[in-house]
Amino acid sequence: MGLTAVPPGEVATVVTTLEMRRRPPLRPIPASRLRLVAWDRPAPEKYRALFRRVGAPWLWFSRLAMDETSLIHIIHDAGIAIFAVVDPAGVEVGMLELDFRRPAECELSYFGLVPELAGQGHGRWLMAEALARAWIRGIERVWVHTCTLDHPSALGFYRASGFTAIARTVETFPDPRGIGLLPPETAPQIPRIG
Repeated sequence: MGLTAVPPGEVATVVTTLEMRRRPPLRPIPASRLRLVAWDRPAPEKYRALFRRVGAPWLWFSRLAMDETSLIHIIHDAGIAIFAVVDPAGVEVGMLELDFRRPAECELSYFGLVPELAGQGHGRWLMAEALARAWIRGIERVWVHTCTLDHPSALGFYRASGFTAIARTVETFPDPRGIGLLPPETAPQIPRIG
């Protein structure tokens, strides 16, 4: 057993891949004051703004690093279903992105709410909505990955939702705060080194 040094200016995380091979028993979708709004072919700047608002506390950066053409290629693909989570005032407070581009599979590409909503039961509502939308297409597998940079309850939440862990990997990448994709004060729970 040994430790692997992470170069200054980089971040490392342990990524866990989870899957669900059977549709869970049908249950009523929990009540929520939130609602999902489908985003068909969203404007890149609108998409990135919500992506940043939901994901910055966990250092989501991949879609911020993409050039506009690459991002549009994904978010305008017919195999991608994007939803904004909207509160009663019409404010976008979360996102759900389902990727159906692989035959018979659905990846929960992005699933999240703004941190202010944590611990209020909205995650269970959003997961019920996500699974209802994923399994309706006759797929054989729903999968997701989470990492040690996500909310501390994320892995347990996915497991409690019916997912089974199937793989673990280590990912390193340049700290998005250090390369200007996110402000330096973002995600203070994750130390910047270098």
